[in-house]
Amino acid sequence: MEISLKTPVTREMARKLRAGDRVKISGIIYTARDAAHKRMLENREKDGFPIDLKDSVIYFAGPSPAKPGEAVGSIGPTTSYRMDSYSPDMIKYGETVMIGKGKRSSEVVEAMKKYGAVYIGAIGGAGALLASHVEKCRVAAYEDLGAEAIHELVVKDFPGIVIIDSEGNNLYETEYLKYRRND
Repeated sequence: MEISLKTPVTREMARKLRAGDRVKISGIIYTARDAAHKRMLENREKDGFPIDLKDSVIYFAGPSPAKPGEAVGSIGPTTSYRMDSYSPDMIKYGETVMIGKGKRSSEVVEAMKKYGAVYIGAIGGAGALLASHVEKCRVAAYEDLGAEAIHELVVKDFPGIVIIDSEGNNLYETEYLKYRRND
């Protein structure tokens, strides 16, 4: 099933998504990789969060510089396990959708089930294609981190597939069984 999502994505909306659903996201999403996640959580009590995490969509990516006339350069997904130590807290504080590539830890999946969040896979190696869905890009926080800064992206029909849903259904665990060789 293909679903159009408009940000922000509430917990209720996230709970309706199922592993295998194809999505097209429009609205505001944020990029953040491990350095930004670490800083956000370390400084939370003193400074609060630099972005509103409630019902947020965070894309594990760092955009490359834009060519003239483009909103952003290539913007492919970062391997998500790098955020696994931070994601349960980020979900607890309001993050509803994570976008990245690769498997997630059991702790992340448990937080997703507890709070109602989903993990969406973006196509690795297709950063230029994904950039074509970005209409605007600006640094939202931590400019000193360069590509690892938090960027606010305005996206239209940003494609992905729900890999892990809020019930813990996980395509990485179910789909490979269909193709596994039994030698």
